[in-house]
Amino acid sequence: MNKIPNRKAICDVLLENAKEDKDIIALCSDSRGSASMTPFFEQYPEQAVEVGIAEQNLVSIAAGMAHVGKKPYCFSPACFISTRSYEQAKVDVAYSNTNVKLIGISGGISYGELGMSHHSAQDIAAMSAIPNMRVYLPSDRFQTKKLIENLLQDEKPAYVRVGRNPVEDIYSEDNVPFEMDKATVSRFGLSNEKKAVIVSCGEMVRPSIDAAKILENKGYRVTVIDMYCLKPFDKNTLIKEAEDAEIIVTVEEHAPFGGLGSEVASVISANRPCKVVQMALPDDHVITGKSKDVFNYYGMNAEGIAGTVEEGVYGGALLSQH
Repeated sequence: MNKIPNRKAICDVLLENAKEDKDIIALCSDSRGSASMTPFFEQYPEQAVEVGIAEQNLVSIAAGMAHVGKKPYCFSPACFISTRSYEQAKVDVAYSNTNVKLIGISGGISYGELGMSHHSAQDIAAMSAIPNMRVYLPSDRFQTKKLIENLLQDEKPAYVRVGRNPVEDIYSEDNVPFEMDKATVSRFGLSNEKKAVIVSCGEMVRPSIDAAKILENKGYRVTVIDMYCLKPFDKNTLIKEAEDAEIIVTVEEHAPFGGLGSEVASVISANRPCKVVQMALPDDHVITGKSKDVFNYYGMNAEGIAGTVEEGVYGGALLSQH
Protein backbone atom coordinates (compact mmCIF):
# COMPACT_ATOMS: atom_id res chain seq x y z
CA MET A 1 0.00 0.00 0.00
CA ASN A 2 1.36 3.40 -0.99
CA LYS A 3 2.31 5.61 1.96
CA ILE A 4 3.34 8.70 -0.02
CA PRO A 5 0.63 11.40 -0.27
CA ASN A 6 0.32 13.57 -3.37
CA ARG A 7 1.48 16.61 -1.40
CA LYS A 8 4.87 14.96 -0.81
CA ALA A 9 5.15 14.22 -4.52
CA ILE A 10 4.85 17.98 -5.15
CA CYS A 11 7.60 18.74 -2.65
CA ASP A 12 9.89 16.12 -4.23
CA VAL A 13 9.50 17.68 -7.69
CA LEU A 14 10.18 21.19 -6.40
CA LEU A 15 13.19 19.99 -4.39
CA GLU A 16 14.70 18.39 -7.46
CA ASN A 17 14.17 21.38 -9.72
CA ALA A 18 15.13 24.05 -7.18
CA LYS A 19 18.73 22.85 -7.32
CA GLU A 20 19.14 24.47 -10.72
CA ASP A 21 16.24 26.91 -10.85
CA LYS A 22 16.65 29.54 -8.12
CA ASP A 23 13.48 31.29 -9.25
CA ILE A 24 11.33 28.57 -7.71
CA ILE A 25 9.86 29.92 -4.48
CA ALA A 26 7.69 28.07 -1.96
CA LEU A 27 5.29 30.12 0.18
CA CYS A 28 3.28 28.70 3.07
CA SER A 29 0.61 30.03 5.39
CA ASP A 30 1.73 28.32 8.58
CA SER A 31 1.24 25.05 6.71
CA ARG A 32 4.67 23.73 5.76
CA GLY A 33 4.15 20.55 7.80
CA SER A 34 0.67 19.90 6.40
CA ALA A 35 1.98 20.59 2.92
CA SER A 36 4.98 18.22 3.34
CA MET A 37 7.16 21.23 2.47
CA THR A 38 9.39 21.18 5.56
CA PRO A 39 12.26 19.54 3.60
CA PHE A 40 12.12 22.36 1.04
CA PHE A 41 12.24 25.05 3.72
CA GLU A 42 15.22 23.29 5.34
CA GLN A 43 17.21 22.78 2.14
CA TYR A 44 16.37 26.06 0.39
CA PRO A 45 15.64 28.68 3.08
CA GLU A 46 16.45 31.51 0.68
CA GLN A 47 13.74 30.21 -1.68
CA ALA A 48 11.10 29.76 1.02
CA VAL A 49 8.71 32.26 2.58
CA GLU A 50 6.56 31.67 5.67
CA VAL A 51 3.69 34.16 5.58
CA GLY A 52 1.80 32.88 8.60
CA ILE A 53 -1.96 32.55 8.84
CA ALA A 54 -2.62 35.23 6.24
CA GLU A 55 -3.84 33.61 3.03
CA GLN A 56 -4.66 36.90 1.31
CA ASN A 57 -1.11 38.13 1.86
CA LEU A 58 0.22 34.75 0.73
CA VAL A 59 -1.34 35.08 -2.71
CA SER A 60 -0.61 38.79 -3.18
CA ILE A 61 3.05 38.36 -2.20
CA ALA A 62 3.33 35.49 -4.65
CA ALA A 63 1.82 37.61 -7.42
CA GLY A 64 4.38 40.34 -6.74
CA MET A 65 7.19 37.80 -6.92
CA ALA A 66 5.87 36.47 -10.22
CA HIS A 67 5.94 39.99 -11.68
CA VAL A 68 9.71 40.11 -11.14
CA GLY A 69 10.36 36.72 -12.71
CA LYS A 70 10.02 34.32 -9.79
CA LYS A 71 8.05 31.07 -9.92
CA PRO A 72 5.99 31.02 -6.72
CA TYR A 73 4.12 27.99 -5.40
CA CYS A 74 1.62 28.87 -2.67
CA PHE A 75 0.69 26.15 -0.18
CA SER A 76 -2.36 26.46 2.05
CA PRO A 77 -5.31 24.27 3.04
CA ALA A 78 -7.71 24.13 0.11
CA CYS A 79 -10.59 25.25 2.32
CA PHE A 80 -8.81 28.54 3.03
CA ILE A 81 -6.85 29.34 -0.14
CA SER A 82 -10.01 28.91 -2.24
CA THR A 83 -12.14 31.18 -0.03
CA ARG A 84 -10.15 33.60 2.11
CA SER A 85 -7.87 34.60 -0.76
CA TYR A 86 -10.44 34.35 -3.53
CA GLU A 87 -10.28 38.04 -4.46
CA GLN A 88 -6.48 37.93 -4.59
CA ALA A 89 -6.61 34.82 -6.77
CA LYS A 90 -9.07 36.55 -9.09
CA VAL A 91 -7.38 39.95 -9.31
CA ASP A 92 -3.70 39.67 -8.38
CA VAL A 93 -3.13 36.30 -10.05
CA ALA A 94 -5.66 35.57 -12.77
CA TYR A 95 -6.58 39.07 -13.98
CA SER A 96 -2.88 39.93 -14.23
CA ASN A 97 -2.18 36.45 -15.68
CA THR A 98 0.78 35.97 -13.36
CA ASN A 99 2.85 32.82 -12.99
CA VAL A 100 1.46 31.76 -9.61
CA LYS A 101 0.59 28.18 -8.77
CA LEU A 102 -1.93 27.83 -5.94
CA ILE A 103 -1.65 24.46 -4.18
CA GLY A 104 -4.74 23.60 -2.14
CA ILE A 105 -3.62 20.93 0.33
CA SER A 106 -5.87 18.61 2.36
CA GLY A 107 -8.66 19.21 -0.13
CA GLY A 108 -12.20 17.90 -0.11
CA ILE A 109 -13.00 16.21 3.19
CA SER A 110 -9.39 15.41 4.13
CA TYR A 111 -9.93 17.31 7.39
CA GLY A 112 -13.09 15.25 7.92
CA GLU A 113 -13.08 15.25 11.70
CA LEU A 114 -12.64 19.05 11.87
CA GLY A 115 -16.02 19.65 10.27
CA MET A 116 -17.41 21.90 7.56
CA SER A 117 -15.14 24.86 8.29
CA HIS A 118 -12.22 22.74 7.08
CA HIS A 119 -13.96 21.02 4.18
CA SER A 120 -13.36 22.34 0.66
CA ALA A 121 -16.36 21.22 -1.34
CA GLN A 122 -16.75 24.37 -3.43
CA ASP A 123 -13.26 25.01 -4.76
CA ILE A 124 -13.69 23.44 -8.22
CA ALA A 125 -16.69 25.67 -8.89
CA ALA A 126 -15.06 28.78 -7.44
CA MET A 127 -11.68 28.50 -9.11
CA SER A 128 -13.09 27.33 -12.45
CA ALA A 129 -15.21 30.49 -12.60
CA ILE A 130 -12.10 32.72 -12.67
CA PRO A 131 -10.85 33.57 -16.18
CA ASN A 132 -7.24 32.46 -16.81
CA MET A 133 -7.28 30.10 -13.82
CA ARG A 134 -6.66 26.44 -14.62
CA VAL A 135 -7.90 23.77 -12.21
CA TYR A 136 -6.32 20.35 -11.63
CA LEU A 137 -7.09 17.44 -9.30
CA PRO A 138 -4.42 14.76 -9.80
CA SER A 139 -5.39 11.23 -8.83
CA ASP A 140 -2.18 9.68 -7.48
CA ARG A 141 1.45 10.51 -6.68
CA PHE A 142 2.77 9.59 -10.13
CA GLN A 143 0.25 11.75 -11.97
CA THR A 144 0.89 14.54 -9.46
CA LYS A 145 4.61 14.39 -10.25
CA LYS A 146 3.96 14.65 -13.98
CA LEU A 147 1.54 17.53 -13.49
CA ILE A 148 3.95 19.62 -11.40
CA GLU A 149 6.80 18.92 -13.82
CA ASN A 150 4.63 20.29 -16.62
CA LEU A 151 3.44 23.29 -14.62
CA LEU A 152 7.07 24.24 -14.01
CA GLN A 153 7.44 24.68 -17.76
CA ASP A 154 4.74 27.32 -18.23
CA GLU A 155 4.03 30.80 -16.90
CA LYS A 156 0.27 30.69 -16.42
CA PRO A 157 -1.84 30.61 -13.24
CA ALA A 158 -3.14 27.31 -11.91
CA TYR A 159 -4.97 25.86 -8.92
CA VAL A 160 -4.02 22.33 -7.87
CA ARG A 161 -6.01 20.45 -5.22
CA VAL A 162 -4.55 17.42 -3.45
CA GLY A 163 -5.75 15.42 -0.48
CA ARG A 164 -4.08 14.86 2.85
CA ASN A 165 -3.74 11.10 2.96
CA PRO A 166 -1.83 8.69 0.71
CA VAL A 167 -3.85 7.31 -2.20
CA GLU A 168 -3.45 3.79 -3.49
CA ASP A 169 -1.37 3.89 -6.67
CA ILE A 170 -3.24 3.98 -9.96
CA TYR A 171 -0.25 4.32 -12.22
CA SER A 172 3.42 3.43 -11.75
CA GLU A 173 6.71 5.22 -12.09
CA ASP A 174 7.32 3.51 -15.43
CA ASN A 175 3.76 3.80 -16.70
CA VAL A 176 2.09 7.18 -16.30
CA PRO A 177 -0.03 7.85 -19.41
CA PHE A 178 0.06 11.60 -18.86
CA GLU A 179 -0.64 14.32 -21.37
CA MET A 180 -1.15 17.89 -20.23
CA ASP A 181 -4.81 18.92 -20.25
CA LYS A 182 -5.93 15.55 -21.65
CA ALA A 183 -7.83 13.00 -19.60
CA THR A 184 -6.54 9.47 -19.08
CA VAL A 185 -8.79 6.58 -20.09
CA SER A 186 -8.89 3.06 -18.64
CA ARG A 187 -11.14 0.34 -20.07
CA PHE A 188 -12.51 -2.76 -18.38
CA GLY A 189 -14.49 -5.67 -19.83
CA LEU A 190 -15.64 -6.47 -23.34
CA SER A 191 -18.51 -8.92 -23.03
CA ASN A 192 -21.55 -6.78 -22.30
CA GLU A 193 -23.18 -4.90 -25.15
CA LYS A 194 -24.09 -2.10 -22.76
CA LYS A 195 -21.31 0.31 -21.89
CA ALA A 196 -20.98 2.47 -18.80
CA VAL A 197 -18.60 5.39 -18.40
CA ILE A 198 -17.38 6.56 -15.00
CA VAL A 199 -15.85 10.03 -14.96
CA SER A 200 -13.98 11.00 -11.80
CA CYS A 201 -11.17 13.19 -10.54
CA GLY A 202 -8.74 13.41 -7.65
CA GLU A 203 -9.10 10.81 -4.92
CA MET A 204 -12.31 9.46 -6.45
CA VAL A 205 -10.45 7.88 -9.37
CA ARG A 206 -9.13 4.98 -7.29
CA PRO A 207 -12.56 3.79 -6.07
CA SER A 208 -13.92 4.36 -9.59
CA ILE A 209 -11.36 1.96 -11.02
CA ASP A 210 -12.10 -0.53 -8.25
CA ALA A 211 -15.80 -0.21 -9.10
CA ALA A 212 -15.05 -0.89 -12.77
CA LYS A 213 -13.25 -4.09 -11.78
CA ILE A 214 -16.27 -5.19 -9.75
CA LEU A 215 -18.51 -4.53 -12.74
CA GLU A 216 -16.10 -6.23 -15.13
CA ASN A 217 -16.44 -9.42 -13.09
CA LYS A 218 -20.20 -9.16 -13.65
CA GLY A 219 -19.78 -8.87 -17.41
CA TYR A 220 -20.04 -5.12 -17.79
CA ARG A 221 -18.07 -3.04 -20.25
CA VAL A 222 -16.85 -0.02 -18.30
CA THR A 223 -14.64 2.93 -19.17
CA VAL A 224 -13.09 5.07 -16.44
CA ILE A 225 -12.04 8.59 -17.37
CA ASP A 226 -9.49 10.20 -15.04
CA MET A 227 -10.49 13.82 -15.62
CA TYR A 228 -7.67 15.39 -13.61
CA CYS A 229 -7.94 18.52 -15.80
CA LEU A 230 -11.16 20.22 -14.68
CA LYS A 231 -10.20 23.39 -16.50
CA PRO A 232 -9.36 23.29 -19.32
CA PHE A 233 -11.85 20.45 -19.57
CA ASP A 234 -11.10 17.64 -22.02
CA LYS A 235 -14.40 17.65 -23.89
CA ASN A 236 -13.11 15.63 -26.84
CA THR A 237 -12.21 12.57 -24.80
CA LEU A 238 -15.53 12.66 -22.97
CA ILE A 239 -17.56 12.94 -26.19
CA LYS A 240 -15.59 10.14 -27.83
CA GLU A 241 -16.01 7.74 -24.91
CA ALA A 242 -19.72 8.58 -24.61
CA GLU A 243 -20.51 7.56 -28.20
CA ASP A 244 -21.93 4.13 -27.27
CA ALA A 245 -22.50 4.67 -23.55
CA GLU A 246 -25.68 3.57 -21.84
CA ILE A 247 -24.94 5.67 -18.77
CA ILE A 248 -22.33 8.11 -17.49
CA VAL A 249 -21.68 8.29 -13.76
CA THR A 250 -19.63 11.18 -12.39
CA VAL A 251 -17.85 10.90 -9.06
CA GLU A 252 -16.34 13.88 -7.27
CA GLU A 253 -15.30 14.98 -3.79
CA HIS A 254 -17.20 18.23 -4.20
CA ALA A 255 -20.61 19.79 -3.78
CA PRO A 256 -23.19 18.87 -6.45
CA PHE A 257 -23.02 22.32 -8.06
CA GLY A 258 -20.43 23.74 -10.44
CA GLY A 259 -18.02 20.82 -10.38
CA LEU A 260 -17.22 17.77 -12.49
CA GLY A 261 -20.79 16.51 -12.71
CA SER A 262 -22.10 19.86 -13.91
CA GLU A 263 -19.44 20.11 -16.61
CA VAL A 264 -20.00 16.56 -17.82
CA ALA A 265 -23.77 17.07 -17.99
CA SER A 266 -23.31 20.29 -19.96
CA VAL A 267 -20.98 18.71 -22.51
CA ILE A 268 -23.03 15.54 -22.91
CA SER A 269 -26.38 17.29 -23.28
CA ALA A 270 -24.98 19.45 -26.08
CA ASN A 271 -23.12 16.72 -27.97
CA ARG A 272 -24.31 13.19 -27.26
CA PRO A 273 -27.25 13.05 -24.84
CA CYS A 274 -27.47 10.00 -22.58
CA LYS A 275 -28.26 9.31 -18.94
CA VAL A 276 -25.88 11.13 -16.57
CA VAL A 277 -25.92 10.30 -12.86
CA GLN A 278 -23.92 12.45 -10.46
CA MET A 279 -22.28 11.16 -7.30
CA ALA A 280 -21.05 14.02 -5.14
CA LEU A 281 -21.05 15.26 -1.59
CA PRO A 282 -24.52 16.41 -0.49
CA ASP A 283 -25.77 19.98 -0.58
CA ASP A 284 -25.56 20.00 3.17
CA HIS A 285 -23.01 20.10 5.95
CA VAL A 286 -21.04 16.90 5.46
CA ILE A 287 -20.86 14.60 8.47
CA THR A 288 -17.67 14.61 10.50
CA GLY A 289 -15.36 11.63 10.63
CA LYS A 290 -12.33 10.15 8.94
CA SER A 291 -12.51 10.66 5.20
CA LYS A 292 -12.87 6.94 4.48
CA ASP A 293 -15.81 6.72 6.86
CA VAL A 294 -17.42 9.78 5.26
CA PHE A 295 -17.04 8.30 1.77
CA ASN A 296 -18.53 5.03 2.96
CA TYR A 297 -21.44 6.86 4.60
CA TYR A 298 -22.36 8.59 1.32
CA GLY A 299 -21.74 5.52 -0.83
CA MET A 300 -18.75 7.10 -2.54
CA ASN A 301 -16.70 3.91 -2.50
CA ALA A 302 -16.11 1.11 -4.99
CA GLU A 303 -19.25 -0.78 -4.01
CA GLY A 304 -21.42 2.34 -4.03
CA ILE A 305 -20.15 3.47 -7.42
CA ALA A 306 -20.61 0.00 -8.91
CA GLY A 307 -24.12 -0.16 -7.49
CA THR A 308 -25.04 3.20 -8.97
CA VAL A 309 -23.82 2.10 -12.42
CA GLU A 310 -25.71 -1.18 -12.21
CA GLU A 311 -28.93 0.46 -11.04
CA GLY A 312 -28.65 3.07 -13.78
CA VAL A 313 -28.10 0.57 -16.59
CA TYR A 314 -30.74 -1.96 -15.67
CA GLY A 315 -33.31 0.27 -14.02
CA GLY A 316 -34.55 0.54 -10.49
CA ALA A 317 -34.16 3.35 -8.03
CA LEU A 318 -31.01 5.35 -8.60
CA LEU A 319 -28.97 6.22 -5.52
CA SER A 320 -30.19 9.82 -5.64
CA GLN A 321 -29.08 10.49 -2.07
CA HIS A 322 -25.49 10.30 -3.28
